[in-house]
Amino acid sequence: MSFVADSSDYSSSDSDYTSDEDSKSEYGFGNQGDGEDEESPSIEEIPVPMSKNAGSRFVAMVFDRALASSDQDDVIALHQNRIELTEAHMMFCRKQNLYNETFNTESMADILWSYQILASDLKRTIGHAMCIEAKTLADAQECLARDPIVKSLTDGDITDIPFFRWRQIRDNSLRVDDGRTGLPNLCFSMDRDDTDTSIVRSKVEKERLEYLIRSERVIAAGPLHLPTELKNDPASQMPLGDLILFNADDREDAIAFAESDPLAQVGTYDSMRVHRYNSLDVTGKFITKNYIFDGQTEPTLEMKEALEYWGYPVDDRQTKWINW
Repeated sequence: MSFVADSSDYSSSDSDYTSDEDSKSEYGFGNQGDGEDEESPSIEEIPVPMSKNAGSRFVAMVFDRALASSDQDDVIALHQNRIELTEAHMMFCRKQNLYNETFNTESMADILWSYQILASDLKRTIGHAMCIEAKTLADAQECLARDPIVKSLTDGDITDIPFFRWRQIRDNSLRVDDGRTGLPNLCFSMDRDDTDTSIVRSKVEKERLEYLIRSERVIAAGPLHLPTELKNDPASQMPLGDLILFNADDREDAIAFAESDPLAQVGTYDSMRVHRYNSLDVTGKFITKNYIFDGQTEPTLEMKEALEYWGYPVDDRQTKWINW
């Protein structure tokens, strides 16, 4: 038995394959160094550009029961209406995020994520939380007003929808995937009005951050502020509450995590809402040719037909990262 430099227990002479074999990979591709004089054409690809709408992040908390008119107070009907509009909502978000020089050029806001908020019994949808990124407050609000679900509830009037500037904590230790441990939950908390919570927050700020990091369950977190036009507006410097996205084993575990937050322990909040949520795919469906199993092209073609039906620019070379 001979050994080679990588400490494996075989040498090249032990291989079942000889140099006379066709030098193809197991997937049918030619290995590097196959043709003697053939030159592979080089194609310069343009990387996906940064979003032109990057600027400020805003969060909208859309709770159906609070927005419904008196003749829409049936919770089952509200749930069914939301389910019926889920596809329209997702397609609205995807098209909002997909724009270039020839398609959807008027898009002035990106929808970073949209989460279906579930009732405590996990049997009904009761709302959604949506994060919008835009350069201006007006662009973010205009985007929210056009959401099909918001339009069905309020005819586009967003006056009564809780809407905040969200300053997400930029700590890499908090970037845990949703569902990695347990199931994704959100905690939406609002500060007390009768207390200067800025003093309380400053006292436990370090302890609170350590608590979130050591939990190893936080997906994203950050304080909520008044949705002012400018980031440095003094009116938006003091937090009004917090939004935390995190993983938990079950509802009891989620509530225990929220209640053990140092800010909650010192009485910062007037209200706390904990909900399980479902992630919606608002980024869009990206398709490529199936090179591995070349005969299985039908699903890819079906997806391309669906994209075309939904209004995507399936042959637009401005979006090559979608239409390879």
